[in-house]
Parts: sequence; C-alpha cells; structure tokens
Amino acid sequence: MDLQGPINVLLIGSGGREHALALGLSRSPRLGTLYATGMSNPGIAALAQPIDVPVKRDELYRLSQFCDKHGVDLVVIGPEDPLAEGWADALRKRADGSERWIFGPGARGAQLEADKAYAKQFMRAASIPTAEGRIFDRQDHAEDYLKSRDEVYVIKAAGLAKGKGVIVPKTNEEGLEAIRSMMGKKAFGDAGKKILIEEMLTGTEVSVLALMDGKNILILPPCQDHKRLGNNDTGPNTGGMGAFCPAETVSDAVMRQLETDVFVAAADALRRDEIEFRGVLYAGIMLTPGGPKVLEFNVRFGDPECQPLLSRLESDLVELLVATASGRLDEADVRFSEQHAVCIVLASPGYPDSPETGKPITGVEDAEAIEGVTVYHAGTKLDEDGQLVTSGGRVLGVTALGETIEQARERAYQACAKIHFDGMQMRTDIAASATTRVS
Repeated sequence: MDLQGPINVLLIGSGGREHALALGLSRSPRLGTLYATGMSNPGIAALAQPIDVPVKRDELYRLSQFCDKHGVDLVVIGPEDPLAEGWADALRKRADGSERWIFGPGARGAQLEADKAYAKQFMRAASIPTAEGRIFDRQDHAEDYLKSRDEVYVIKAAGLAKGKGVIVPKTNEEGLEAIRSMMGKKAFGDAGKKILIEEMLTGTEVSVLALMDGKNILILPPCQDHKRLGNNDTGPNTGGMGAFCPAETVSDAVMRQLETDVFVAAADALRRDEIEFRGVLYAGIMLTPGGPKVLEFNVRFGDPECQPLLSRLESDLVELLVATASGRLDEADVRFSEQHAVCIVLASPGYPDSPETGKPITGVEDAEAIEGVTVYHAGTKLDEDGQLVTSGGRVLGVTALGETIEQARERAYQACAKIHFDGMQMRTDIAASATTRVS
C-alpha cells in the first residue's frame, strides 16, 4: 500500500460517533474516496459514497470483495457490535493475501467490552485497579449472594447492552429486582444471561481513551460523559446525554497514574495473551478517594465523547488512524486545539425505554450558523418527502467549541434552542460541574 498517496476509506456504522468520524476523515488531504455503510444517516450521506453490497455478518466476504474492487486501504469500524462479531478479522485479508489496515480490534480484543465478566478477570490478572465484583450465570445464586450482603451493589449485564446494561440501585431490594429483570425477564436479551454484581464506587466519573497499535499507546485528552437521562444525574442510564472535553477534573498526576496503572498494564496483558489490539481502548474511570479505578472498558470511541474529542482535533485524522492500524503510532502527528468542546444530546420522547420516532426536525441549519457549532446526526433520517425526522433514541449531538468551557457551553445551549422536534428531551446541566478539579 502507498503510504504517501490518497487513501480510500470504508467507515462502518451509522450513529453520531460515525458522523463525527466521517467529518474528520473528509477534512483530510490524504483521503481518496470515503465509502460508508451508514448512508441512512443524512450527516454521513452528505460526506460519503454508498456501497453496493449487503452489510451482514454472514456475508462479510461480499464487503471484503467490495474493498478489493474499490481499492479500500483503511476500514474504520465505529460500533461495538461488529467489533465483537469479528468484522476486523474478516476484513483484514485482501484477495491477494496482503493485509488491509483495520482500525478496530479483532474479536478477541473486543471481548474487553463484549464480556464484562472476561474484562473483570482480565483486570484482576493485570493488577488494574477496579471495583470488587462477583460473576454469576445463575439467577438463584446471584439473588442469594445479594441477600447475604448489607452494602448496596451495582448490577451489570455482562454482554453488550447499548450502554444501558448497568443498574445502580438505591437499595438491595432494587438490586434484586434488577437481577430478576436481567436474568429472569431478559430485559437486555442475551446480554443479561451472565451478570456482574459489583461494589458501588463513589467519586467523579471520567472517560479516558487511548489509541493502541500493538506496541505504542497514545492517550487522548480526557472527557466527561453524562449517562443519566435527567438533570443532576437522575433517571435511568442512557447511552450518554452529553459530554465535554477536556475534563479538567483530571489532573496531570492522575493522568500519569492512569497511563501506568491502566493503559500500560492493559497493553502488557494483551501482548501476553497474544492479542494485537489496534484501535481505541476506552476506560470508564471513577476518581475515588482511594485513587482512580476502572469501571469498564470499551473498545471503540465513546458516543457522545467522540464528538467533542474530534471537534478539537487539529491534525490529520486519516493519518492518525492509519498510523494506529499499521503499528506506526509513534510516528503520528497529533495536535488538539486549546479550545474546549461541549456536546449536548437531543433525545426522542420516550428515550431510553421506548423512543418515539418520525418527528419532524427543524432548526439544524440555524444552529450550525452559530460560531463554533457542529450538529452531529445520530438518530435522524430523511423521510420520503425529504424532511429531516427522528429515527432513533438519541437524535442529535449539538457540539460547540469555545475559548473557555463556559463559552462552549453557552454556544451549545444557544444552538439547542434553535432546534425543535416534538417531545425533545435535553439535559440542561451538561458541563455545569466542569470547574471542579481532582488532584
């Protein structure tokens, strides 16, 4: 492959994270043609070319043939499901036997997100600081364990549950109901066949992401996500209602500790297990009074963290992802703006349980006319009349840059005020606590 010429890219995924990736890729002078699977997303469709083969797990050979035919050098896999299903492994080999660059780990590396029980055992073996927890695959054993405890515990579905498989109960009676919901009523499908009962950590939660190429680690600026649906962190867990970057709640000393105790330890453990991990390792961190501890690992860019993070990226995204996928991350040029970024998620009525879709959306162009604002499409589509309508739970990620966190936040909410769809849900306290610093 030509390391100097134009690079054709296939982007897999259709959400807000993938719109942010598509926009970053489209700005690169190194980009040849950008192809995408998520053309139902109007934001992605405006930037990419469609593919003409099925996008199915059991027909990945067709997708690989498409890449061969169109000279795709780099495949960027956005969501967790295809990573867990081994799409990276299936798309890596070209017809001539050479290897294609894949940004995203293979199925073995993706277990760090796809199986929380595996991830917990991985962290214990690598001496990565994390909450104490017990793994159960039988409902009666899980209930008996919780009944024997005085403290309140967090209940987690071990499998992939779209960011919603974590229940933080107020009492152990609520915890028992969570177990019954996951294991008995199959609230999260197969994701809840095995569960994790984990000690409840207290402190400030942050998201720290690192690019890993099998040898090198590049830690990205820390972000802070808002998981709960309502203001003041009330209501059910969601995929994320907003985020900001950088999270200055994390001091330089804590970042150095995370580099050593979490990311270097994880990279060493992956190498010991002969897993070549090339992509993003996302650590959800709780800054506890006893030091930072890992809540969970993800193996892709967070959503919505990706939106404010990439909004601040000043260097070439194509070159950065190629460097990661080709094992040359130590040669990468990585520069982020000094500006702050705030992303506010606008969600459908009924989200996260039963989102109502098909609602006409207005005001996106007016919102983007505000200085520093980008509106990322997540759950939108164009209806048969060409009207932009809601098509998912999280609809838009309204993201603004500013010289200060206060300015970015003010611009983001000013932009949100321009947008309307019936029943729109929005938190009004995103980044409100961004001035508290943990040392």
